[in-house]
Amino acid sequence: MARMIGILLITHGSFGEALLHNACHVLNRRPERVAQLGVTAQDDPLDMLPLARELLTSVTDAAGTLILTDIFGATPANLALKLLDPGRVEGLTGVNLPMLLRALNYRDRDLSTLLVRARDGGRDGILDMLHH
Repeated sequence: MARMIGILLITHGSFGEALLHNACHVLNRRPERVAQLGVTAQDDPLDMLPLARELLTSVTDAAGTLILTDIFGATPANLALKLLDPGRVEGLTGVNLPMLLRALNYRDRDLSTLLVRARDGGRDGILDMLHH
């Protein structure tokens, strides 16, 4: 198998699961090396850290991993921050479906290129539908 950057979604509740489900629908396939972790209000972030590390290991290969999370400063993003390793495990906040789809389509590139493409995909997916 060719090198492929892993993707880990860490989000509130079932948001990451829904994003992944919809990405599978759009792509008509289940992408490899992708996992998601939903964090609820009842979860203790310190208790979630071992599971997050396990999921990270399950999707990571030599090409690295991109962690996508929803809101900077919130519990899922704070959990993601504990997993970052510059140049090997990078992270983006504000995940949306266009960002995830872009990330899934550029995983064969290097991690720094993927970061830019995914970030721009998320931003460019936000349009004023009447005035674009």
